[in-house]
Amino acid sequence: MSSPPHSGPDTAAGPAASVSPATEPHSLYIEDGLTVLIMAALALITLANVLARYFTDSSIAWTEEISVFLMIALALVAGSAAVARDRHIRIEYFAESGSGARRRFLARFGALMVALLFAAIAVLSVRVVWDDYRFEETSPGIGVPQWWYSIWLPILSALITVRAIGLFIRRGKQPDVEFLEDAQ
Repeated sequence: MSSPPHSGPDTAAGPAASVSPATEPHSLYIEDGLTVLIMAALALITLANVLARYFTDSSIAWTEEISVFLMIALALVAGSAAVARDRHIRIEYFAESGSGARRRFLARFGALMVALLFAAIAVLSVRVVWDDYRFEETSPGIGVPQWWYSIWLPILSALITVRAIGLFIRRGKQPDVEFLEDAQ
C-alpha cells in the first residue's frame, strides 16, 4: 500500500512512509498549517483556562465548547493529511503480503472505501447542518448558532473524500513492482 522507496529520514519508517518530503504535494501544507494552528489554539485556550482556575477558582465558560470543536476539527484535518500520505490505519498482515497486483488492489480498495465513507458522512451531515440552521439551534455553552460548528463536518469530510480519491488514482498509476519493493 505504499509508494516507491525513497531516501531521507522517513525511509526507516517502513512501507507506511509513502510520501517523501521532496515529492509531497504543496497542498498538504494547508493541512499541516491548519494542524499547527488548531493545536496552538488548543494549547492557548487550555493555558488560559488553567490560569483562570488557578487565580480565580473558576473556569472560563466557553473554553470547553471551543476545545471540543477544535479537537474534532483537528482529527478531521489530520485525518485528511494521513489519507493523502497513505498513513491511514490498515492491517499490515493483509496489506503488505502477497503479489504486487494484490497489494495494489488492496491499496486501491482501501482508498475507495475511505472515499465512500467520508462522502457518505459529507452528504448526510449536510442535513444536520441544515437542521441546525433551520431550527436555530444554539450551542449549550456560549449560545452561538450550532451550525457554526456543524458546518465543518461536511466540509472536512469532503476534503478527506478528495484526498482518498487522489490516493486511489495515484495507486492505480503505480506499477505492481513498486509494491513488492516496499516489502523488502
